[in-house]
Amino acid sequence: MKKNPLILFFIAALVAAMLFAGVRMSHKNAANGPVKGQLIGSLAPDFALPSLEGKDLKLSDLRGKAVLLNFWATYCGPCKLEMPWFVELQKEYGPQGFQVVGVAMDDASTEDIAKFAKEMGVNYPILLGKESVGESYGGVNVLPTTFFVDRGGKLIAREFGLQSRSVFVDNIKKALSQGQAVQAQK
Repeated sequence: MKKNPLILFFIAALVAAMLFAGVRMSHKNAANGPVKGQLIGSLAPDFALPSLEGKDLKLSDLRGKAVLLNFWATYCGPCKLEMPWFVELQKEYGPQGFQVVGVAMDDASTEDIAKFAKEMGVNYPILLGKESVGESYGGVNVLPTTFFVDRGGKLIAREFGLQSRSVFVDNIKKALSQGQAVQAQK
């Protein structure tokens, strides 16, 4: 009987310490950079990552196109469900100035990622991701994570996890319709 109050006190102290640490970390993250969601409406962080073919691709090189930027991994089940949609969406909206870009965020070899992409019928660039790129987007803690960039290079939406195809279509249409004034100035 005497152990129960002591155990409860220990658990309560542990929970309080965890809450305190969580609050401290959230304040620290807010002071050190963009908080997830604050990137929407601002210019997408630029990066240069190697493709499966060994050539670097810079996001800024796609300015003038609407971009679906998908962070994924070969072991990610929901990613495997989305990829065929992205193949279809690239075919459907590509001629209108749309580009899917996949960023592989796992530790698989380049050969394994390339084999996986081929098996999935991927028709868009696959880049080899770096943690620093994910961090520049507010952290990619959930796979898949998908960002939508308008023609002017601004982030207009972000989706965590598996979404319905219609959510992707709506965001693609929005990305295609925005940022055209910047494109016309080029």
